[in-house]
Amino acid sequence: MAAWFESVGTVAAVCTTLCWLPQSIKIIREKRTEGISLITQSVFTFGTAMWALYGFLLNNRPVMGANLVTLFFAVTMLILKIRYP
Repeated sequence: MAAWFESVGTVAAVCTTLCWLPQSIKIIREKRTEGISLITQSVFTFGTAMWALYGFLLNNRPVMGANLVTLFFAVTMLILKIRYP
């Protein structure tokens, strides 16, 4: 049963992490971010950093790893939002 739970968690982590990739690519190509809220992106980035820290504190590698990758995309989008308002 534990393997099933790990599989569900892995699929969830991959989906929620990689969903940011197309948006990041679109912003880099178009250099336009007017559809993205700076406040929302900032809070999301902070929340993702807290999830990564939570995974680190629990020594939970899946939570830590998924959120570190998501944090990379979130920080990238935040920087692009600031650079291309």
